[in-house]
Amino acid sequence: MKKQRKNKINRARNLAMFLVFGGMLVMYGGLLLKKFEIIMVILMLLGFVMVLASTALYFLIGLTSTKAAVVTCPNCGKETKVLGRVDLCMHCDEPLTMDPELAGKEFDEKYNKHNKRAPR
Repeated sequence: MKKQRKNKINRARNLAMFLVFGGMLVMYGGLLLKKFEIIMVILMLLGFVMVLASTALYFLIGLTSTKAAVVTCPNCGKETKVLGRVDLCMHCDEPLTMDPELAGKEFDEKYNKHNKRAPR
């Protein structure tokens, strides 16, 4: 079975969306437990913190998205953003790189680590 790969921006957006809906569910659970005031307050605060974390993550995604290189994917022909040395096309999951050293090599997330060079 092929490993599911996703673009870095899309992974961060999915996490932020999970935090929003998870926070709402946690707060709703707090509403269902009105009889236990301490548990209700804890769940409300936890849900609120999750929604705040989501907001911060969406803000960071926006900031990093402006620094990303916009390229045209050679596979599907659509414009996509590349973060780091290697990334995947947002539309077709084609491995992309801006580094000439990595051109033609197999896709590996380790190329984006600062202290790691291309595995041989």
